[in-house]
Amino acid sequence: MQLPPKVTERAFERLAEIGAADQGQALRVAVEGGGCSGFQYEIKLDTPKEDDLVLEGSGEKVLVDSVSLPFLADAVIDFSEELIGARFVINNPNATSSCGCGTSFSM
Repeated sequence: MQLPPKVTERAFERLAEIGAADQGQALRVAVEGGGCSGFQYEIKLDTPKEDDLVLEGSGEKVLVDSVSLPFLADAVIDFSEELIGARFVINNPNATSSCGCGTSFSM
């Protein structure tokens, strides 16, 4: 059985910092075809839809649609702050390879 992705406390805290829930928004993590490795992540603020899996923490929500869910089984959605910038990152055990941009992967 596949487990849903996990969201770190740091990612939920970042959503709270930017006031996502206060604006009626949640972080959507989706997988689309394309990118340099075959699939790419789309990460954006959005509103919940009917078929979304909703992951909640710290009063904030992360959304994953039913089509993207199998690609994100057991993945960890985190927030990373580095010298080159801060961004939401996905540590995905299903990805067999990824490219330098960090948003594209293959399975």
